[in-house]
Amino acid sequence: MDLKALTFHDGEVPQAWEGAIDVTVRDDTADTDAFPPVSDPDCRRILDISRGENAPAVVDQIFNWKGDIYPGGSTLAAYKGEDAEHAFGRLRDGLQSCKSFTGTGFAGKYHSKLIPGSPPHVGDQAVSFRIENPIDGRVRTDQYVVVRVGTTIATFSAVNVNRPASFPFELIEKQVTRLRNAQRT
Repeated sequence: MDLKALTFHDGEVPQAWEGAIDVTVRDDTADTDAFPPVSDPDCRRILDISRGENAPAVVDQIFNWKGDIYPGGSTLAAYKGEDAEHAFGRLRDGLQSCKSFTGTGFAGKYHSKLIPGSPPHVGDQAVSFRIENPIDGRVRTDQYVVVRVGTTIATFSAVNVNRPASFPFELIEKQVTRLRNAQRT
């Protein structure tokens, strides 16, 4: 399955600027994260699976939304056999115990709170959660929707500060349909 061919192309995302939906095919020889892992192993597992870490094939896409300074993103991670189902089970298990974690990023140390949400009715399995990070008296919110479609896990994320963030649901449905159709052929 060619994940890059299943991503969105210019003209398909009316909410994004034309020419501003970048696609990156991850190379397994790419540099690993320069920062140490987050403090809680269950939270680390959630972040790793949501980012497609350790998946054999991964494609990332960035969406520069019209009228918003904060981008959105998606990650499509293809697995072999039942590996996607097992990874999704570990993700869901981690959501039962992960409440908060600390880490180090470009701006230094941070403390994040993870809040599970209501899963959308899409794909074979789905979860949603948000991560809140206090920053200089404001709160950055990263909203995640993670969907398993057969042997692929798709993660959709949106960012905002002092306001809720959400990835357009109609795009999630469209991406899930593409993944499902590609796996049927």
